[in-house]
Amino acid sequence: MSPAPNKAPEAQKKGDFERSLGRLEEVVRRLENADLSLDEAMKLFEEGVKLSKDCQKQLEEAEGRVEILLKKADGKVAAEPFEPEEESS
Repeated sequence: MSPAPNKAPEAQKKGDFERSLGRLEEVVRRLENADLSLDEAMKLFEEGVKLSKDCQKQLEEAEGRVEILLKKADGKVAAEPFEPEEESS
């Protein structure tokens, strides 16, 4: 079989972030379940900490890219708050 075509770096990073965040949410749900053994809970907690750090790093990288895009011609960064569009229900 031929290898899968490479995704664009931005799409791949977004996919990695979404997967990591989804797994982190799953880990939290499982940790909230009182039926885990201490060993299972510790393994999940360790995984959750790693996932949390990975997600935080990816968010910081994205923030840095946004600041670069907002950089003005005079070399000053104009950090502007992000205001998401409101979703209609």
